[in-house]
Amino acid sequence: MVKIVRKRELNPTVTLMEVKAPLIARKALAGQFIIFRVDEMGERVPLTISDYDREKGTVTIIFQKVGLSTQLLGDLDEGDTILDFVGPLGIPTEIPEETKKVCIVGGGVGCAIAYAQAKALFNRGVHVDVITGFRSKDIVILEEEFRAVSHHLYIMTDDGSYGEEGLVTKKLQELIDNGEGYDLVIAIGPIPMMKFVCKTTEPYNLKTIVSLNPLMIDGTGMCGCCRVTVGGQVRFACVDGPDFDGHQVDFAELMNRNAVYREEEEVEKEKHTCRMEELGKALIP
Repeated sequence: MVKIVRKRELNPTVTLMEVKAPLIARKALAGQFIIFRVDEMGERVPLTISDYDREKGTVTIIFQKVGLSTQLLGDLDEGDTILDFVGPLGIPTEIPEETKKVCIVGGGVGCAIAYAQAKALFNRGVHVDVITGFRSKDIVILEEEFRAVSHHLYIMTDDGSYGEEGLVTKKLQELIDNGEGYDLVIAIGPIPMMKFVCKTTEPYNLKTIVSLNPLMIDGTGMCGCCRVTVGGQVRFACVDGPDFDGHQVDFAELMNRNAVYREEEEVEKEKHTCRMEELGKALIP
């Protein structure tokens, strides 16, 4: 059981929480994740560690309220507790020592993971450029945080309401064409975004790492739910990843598997909402 020590709403659907978890904070590294369970009836949900503070003994998670479990987590406040908070899990991001210049591409809430990567590399003395992508200005997150851990930050919005108009791949292609000479690209975000980042870098044989988010249950590789196909071989994201060579990932399979329970998730979320509305009506005199 861990206590929430700080809560911050980054935009209408994305929440930052800092929790007291000294054992996890002591060992956590960029690229790793935790699995939480809100209560005894809750499902196990993985979330990447966005930041950690070893001295304070805290771990920061950032999540989007899209399903029932993340909605319930988002309903908690500072001082409340989360029943289960297990980690760090997964293999930390492995970057060769000779890497000098990296471009990190984050899309939407995937920027929470991208931030951890950017901070770790920047603190190691690597030149870090960051491209972040959002639909519009009102959902931009972590702008100031990224500026503090990057040499250049490029914000892209679909509608042009902030930063530059266009997709993250547009800016990435522009930087490559300008001869930036990256040793590595790291892409984290929606599956289609990661897929097309990889398509952009592949003709240049530019190594590209992606952080995958398949369905996951136990986080130990035993259940097999998080299997992904990489280079024609079955891998398990929880113990072999979550980072993989993006040019080897079967993105079509990953998209199909992640959509398997979408209808059931919507039904459960609707049931919860309806029950809360009924309870509210019953409490009104």
